[in-house]
This record gives sequence, C-alpha cells and structure tokens, in this order.
Amino acid sequence: MRLLHLLPALLAASSALAQRRPAATARAAAPLAPAPDVAMGLARDARIAAALADVSPARIRVTDSTLVAFGTRHTLSDTASDARGIGAARRFLYRELRAYSRDCGGCLRVEYDPHDVQIARFRDRPMARVVNVLAWLPGRDTSRVVVISGHYDSCICSTDAADATSDAPGADDDGSGASAVVELARVMSKRFPKGFDATIVFAVVAAEEQGLLGATGLARRLHDEQKTVVAAFTDDIIGNVMADDGRVDSTSVRTYAVDSVPSRSGELSRYVWGIGALYTPRLEVRPTFRLDRIGRGGDHSPFHRLGDPALRFTERLEDTKRQHLPTDDLTGVNFPYVAGVTRLNLATVASLGSAPPPVDSVVARRDRASGGQKWTVSWKSAPGAARYEVLFRATTSPTWTKVYDAGTVNSYLLDEQLDDGWAAVRSVSADGHRSLTTVASTGAPPRAPAAAPPAPPPAP
Repeated sequence: MRLLHLLPALLAASSALAQRRPAATARAAAPLAPAPDVAMGLARDARIAAALADVSPARIRVTDSTLVAFGTRHTLSDTASDARGIGAARRFLYRELRAYSRDCGGCLRVEYDPHDVQIARFRDRPMARVVNVLAWLPGRDTSRVVVISGHYDSCICSTDAADATSDAPGADDDGSGASAVVELARVMSKRFPKGFDATIVFAVVAAEEQGLLGATGLARRLHDEQKTVVAAFTDDIIGNVMADDGRVDSTSVRTYAVDSVPSRSGELSRYVWGIGALYTPRLEVRPTFRLDRIGRGGDHSPFHRLGDPALRFTERLEDTKRQHLPTDDLTGVNFPYVAGVTRLNLATVASLGSAPPPVDSVVARRDRASGGQKWTVSWKSAPGAARYEVLFRATTSPTWTKVYDAGTVNSYLLDEQLDDGWAAVRSVSADGHRSLTTVASTGAPPRAPAAAPPAPPPAP
C-alpha cells in the first residue's frame, strides 16, 4: 500500500516511453544508404525530347498491318511473290527505309544483309538465305555503332519445314518490334539527318524464330568489320497489354540484360532505366538483370555472347497462348503502347549515340593515407570526353546513388568504402551527354573455371 502513491508517476513514465517507441522504431528503420536515383545524373536533351512527339502509333499500325497481310514470314516461305511470304516482307521493308532516306536527302544507307545458314532446328537441316534489312545513319565516328533491331520473320514454329506454308500473322511476335524499328528510322532520320557522334544501325532481322540466325550473322559481321558495338538492343514482343486472366498493364515495359561485373550489359540496363525516368516517366522501366525470360531467347543474345552491351525490350504481360499461332493477329497489339516503347527506344539510342566512348581500364586502389577508408580511382582518357564523373553504389543498391564530378583529370580520391560498394567512371561530352559507366576493377580477377562447351541457343 505504501507504493500506491508512486502509481501516477509510474503510469506517466510508461506513457512517455510508449510515445517514444514509434520514433525509436522509425530511426531503426531508416535506410542505411541513399535511395537510388534511377536518373543517376543523366540530363535531358531538348532536341531528343522534341523528337519523341513525332512517333506515330498510326504509322506503326500501318507497317505492322502490311507485314501481317503477307500471311506468313517464315524463313523458308515464298521469296518470289509480292503478296505473300518472307520475300515480299523484306522488299516492303527495304522500300520503306529507302523512302525515308530520300526524304532526308540520302542520310540513310539502306541495304540487304544476306547470310547463307543451315537451319539446324528442322529435321532435314536445309540451307537458307537469311536476309536482314539494314538502314545505317552514319555518325561522326563510323567505327562505333548502336544497333536497334526487331525481327520481321514469323512462323507457327514446328520442327517441320512444311510449316513454311502455314499462316503466321506474327502481329506481336514480332511485327510490333519490327514496326517500331521502322518508325525509329523514319523519325530519327527526319530529326537528325546529320547523325550523332556514333553510327546508328536500324536492323530488321530475319530467322529469329529458327535460332536467332539473322542477328547472329549481323553481330559477326560487325565484329569482322572491327566495329565497336556501343550497345545492341532488340524490340521483341512489345505490343500486348492484356494477360490471359484479364489483367492489363499498358504503363510498364521489361528490359532484360545480364548484370555481372564488369559486364556493360547491366550498365546498359541502368542507363535505359535512367533515360526512361527522364524522357518517358509515364512508362515504367522494369529492369530484369538476366539475359532473357526463362527458357527463351532474343536477338540481343548473339551480341552479348560476343561481349557487347546488349538488352531486350519486351512487354510486361506476355500471352504465350497467342505466340507462334494464327491468333497472333492485330487485335492483340496496342499501338499507343508500342509507340511508348518506341519513344523510350528513341531517347536511349539518341542519347547513347550522342555520348563519347566509355572510359577504359578503370582501376581502384585502397588509399593507405586514410587508413583504407578512401580509394583512388584512375582510368584512361576517352576520345571526345570533356570531363569525367565517378559514381558509387552500395553492393545492395540496384543502381548508382552518388555522382562525383572528377573534372578533366584521370584520377579521383573517392571518399567511399569499396569493400561495401562499387565504383564506376563515365565520360561526359561538352553538351552533357553521358557514356555508359565502366565499373572499376579492385584487383586481380578470380581464376576462371575451365571453359565449358558452348550451349545451343535457347528457343525463341
């Protein structure tokens, strides 16, 4: 009973402690590192932003409708007819691209890109002439190329060559992507007839459905010609917005790229993520750090295997019940959505094409004078760079969280602990365009395992 006089004070203390607990919990839940800024210091270019308005859903629909009207675009389908088959499709694409070149005073170099290939997926392994259609927009540096592709072939995709006569509209897979590339060639040649710093290759490629054959031939050709592939993109299946269960998503797009340090494909994915935030904020970019969907493949894969930065754009909600079937018709393609992805393509390709080359040989060394808390990052100069930036992210962050201006020098003392993070460097042009980032090496790479025999390409 003698303690009763203490009860009010005890209750008051308990109440005060309870009121303080939420604040303590909030402090404990505070992030340990800055939230990632997906734009990561990239800057908008007014000319690129203005060009996005020229992308036309109606024009994309006309191109896709024409491709669908050819009935099938199977690699082994008719090549002589002007009304049906793969030959009619590629001649139509060639004429369209040539017309755009005439409109811009010959700024595009349009060509057929043929490759004689054995099709291993068919029982009798026939030989076929696989023909890509290319439009080159030369840049000031013709040795560096940015490739944007979509495949114009379609099929029911059995293992029987007789499948070549079956109707395969291929409106979404991949009339949508091929039509987007044609529209990019039209708008970019109109808006930027003098090109960029790097050369742009608009590629509508063939025989994707038979094992990425057209893209493989193009990738090998560019390497044989000693071109530096700044980035290789493919638009593949970018038109459907409705899942089989009725869900709808017309406001996001997936990107697929391998993220393994020091591969630049992951850096390419972060770049697209940032460009999307700047130029097309209503279309959410959903980066996926793997080569492709599970068990599937796309035309960026041959470039990735040759060591190039490579990325696939694809719709958020695929419906596999409409792929490789006569039901892949125009009713399953949302053309305003395709136009949105095309605008993201344009902003990305133009930004990379305007940027100087990435820096080479970035190395980070622990700084002894600081007791190992700082790191000295050094790199080789990049042609055309007006200055450089050093970037940092924690190993747990999906993208870069801090950007440091390094000026014109080739070394920077970074006040960050790289035991817990990554550092990278990028080059910046005089007008503010940024290259892809190059991740710093922090020592000798681990011993590589014995090489395994190459795996066959995944099914498209």
